[in-house]
Amino acid sequence: MGRAFEYRKARKMKRWGHMARTFTKLGKEIEIAVKAGGSDPSGNTRLRILIQNAKAENMPKENIERAIKRATEKDAADYKEVIYEGYGPHGIAFLVETATDNTNRTVANVRMHFNKCGGTLGNSGSVGFMFEHKCTFKFRPAAGVDPEELELEMIDLGVDEFYAEEDGVTVYAPYESFGAIQKWLDDQGYEIVSGESVRIPVDSKELDAEGRESVEKLVERLEEDDDVTNVYHNMKEVEEEE
Repeated sequence: MGRAFEYRKARKMKRWGHMARTFTKLGKEIEIAVKAGGSDPSGNTRLRILIQNAKAENMPKENIERAIKRATEKDAADYKEVIYEGYGPHGIAFLVETATDNTNRTVANVRMHFNKCGGTLGNSGSVGFMFEHKCTFKFRPAAGVDPEELELEMIDLGVDEFYAEEDGVTVYAPYESFGAIQKWLDDQGYEIVSGESVRIPVDSKELDAEGRESVEKLVERLEEDDDVTNVYHNMKEVEEEE
C-alpha cells in the first residue's frame, strides 16, 4: 500500500469512538459549504460531497438537515477556516485545521493546548512544507468496469495512488486535482461515497512509547477543541510498522 493510504488508515482507526465530536465538526463544514454555495446539494458540489462524508460517518439525517437549516438562518455563525502550524513535544510538526467564528478565541486556545503539552505554536508556513496537500475520493464505479483501465484513466486526472477493493475504489491525488476528479466521477455517473482534503507528512518521525504518549496528549487536547476540525502531525503511527 502507498504512504497516503497507510497513513490515513492508521488515523481512521484512531477516530473511531469520537462520533459526537465528528458530527459537530462535520456540521460546521456543512454550514460553511451552504453559506458559500447555497443549500441545494445538486448545485453545490462541496455540500453534496460533505453530505456523503457525513453519511459515511453514520451521521443521522436529522443532524445533516439541522446543519443546513442553521446556515440559512439570519443569525447563523460566520465560520472561517484557519490553519495553525506549530511543533509539539519532541519536535513533532503539527498542522491544525479549524472552523471558527472567533479567531481571537481559537488562536488563544490552540496556543494554550501547545503550551500545556510542551509544544510551541509557530508562524504560518513554519511546518506546512513538511506535508503534502492531497485529496482523496472513495467511489463505486459501474458494474463491469475494468479496474486496470479505470486506473489508467484516473492517472491522467492526476491520481497517484489507486486502490480497488470489494466495497469501492479509493484514490489519492494532489489537492489541485479535486475539482477535475469530482467532475469526472460525476460525468461517469459513479457514486461518490466520500471526498476530502488530507495532509500527508513527507517524512514521519519515530518515537518510543513515552514520546508517543506525550504527542497523543496534544492531539487529544486539540481534537477536543470545538473549533478544531482536523489535526495532522508527522509522528510515525504504530500501525505503519505492521
